[in-house]
Amino acid sequence: MALYRSVRRRLVVPLALVLAAIIGVPAAIAQEGPSGITQRTVFPAFNPSAPACTAPEDVSRVLAYVQENGRDFLQGIGYGLGMAAKDRGLEYRHSVTDDDVAKALQQIAAFREAKVGGLVATSSDPTAISKSLQQAIWAGTFVGTVVPPPATLLLNAPQYATGKALTDAAIAHINAHLGGKANVVLLTQDSMEYLTPRFEAMRDGFNAMPGVTIVADIAPSPVSKEGGFATMNTILLANPNIDVVLGGDAVVLGALDALRAAGKDRPDQFLGGIDGEAEGVAEIIRGDSPYKASIALSSPVFGYAMGQFAADWLDGKSVPQAMDILPVALTADNIVQYQADLADPASVFADPARRASYLKMYGNTCSDTRDQYVNFPWSSELKD
Repeated sequence: MALYRSVRRRLVVPLALVLAAIIGVPAAIAQEGPSGITQRTVFPAFNPSAPACTAPEDVSRVLAYVQENGRDFLQGIGYGLGMAAKDRGLEYRHSVTDDDVAKALQQIAAFREAKVGGLVATSSDPTAISKSLQQAIWAGTFVGTVVPPPATLLLNAPQYATGKALTDAAIAHINAHLGGKANVVLLTQDSMEYLTPRFEAMRDGFNAMPGVTIVADIAPSPVSKEGGFATMNTILLANPNIDVVLGGDAVVLGALDALRAAGKDRPDQFLGGIDGEAEGVAEIIRGDSPYKASIALSSPVFGYAMGQFAADWLDGKSVPQAMDILPVALTADNIVQYQADLADPASVFADPARRASYLKMYGNTCSDTRDQYVNFPWSSELKD
């Protein structure tokens, strides 16, 4: 704690005070603190036997979740967080901001004012909320994020490996069922730099195939089922014959709706997504759908883990600094067990072998060392 307290605080530049006034945050809160770990760092494996440290003062045993929209993937995080909070005796609070960044800032500020002990936040504009999350960390709150920093516990998937797993499945389908030729649509999220490796993997895979043409490589806005539907309708005006569509589950499911509405869906198409959302899983189970694959990232399981680590933080225990969300390629052989795991993430977390198939943990931190929070785009795919 001494290291943290030795950092001299100063007032933020006037622009920050203006922002604080706009979103209703008292100016006294708008202060600078430690910048955290800003350089690319490779963390060692998490040591669950690391010594305990001081439980944070002046924060409550409340776990809060600021959720950017109602996507199934994000709902799954909330399901896991709520279950972990119940199991560990924490009060759970939840807010959905509907992709409204100003509302997200207001909710984070309100939770910080309430001195919640644990805060998990997602946003379509992570840069806009980063300062508010830093302020929560400086106050002693456990902060968890999914992909973008800053966070005391940052979660990420090995993004290139995730994109490659989906691309490999698509390539196998193209070779087996489409004679090695295909018109491909990539529905990207390149506006979020942290996710670009998954789409780089897709481009690398398809560019190596002479019979494949990427006819569209575009980021829908918003990243939702509705955004995917609108974008696919536009693509079909110029390219009515599409064989493969890849992206996040939500946007690809929207694209599937557009193909069906236009009468352009075929059983031999390959549509595949990332996130393992329930509607995508249902399409795969059907067997006759163009939707052939989803790379699942098990959001209830990692949501539950984040909730458990938030409780550990409040108890003065050491927690991971970073955590890999390991991609799971859903097939007819593993979907039933996967769905059972999502419904009961507590059992997965309690079983080291099952937990290790979904999550891998790195680094150690606690309230005493919160000045060393993760403030760079961590990935296990980064090397020294």
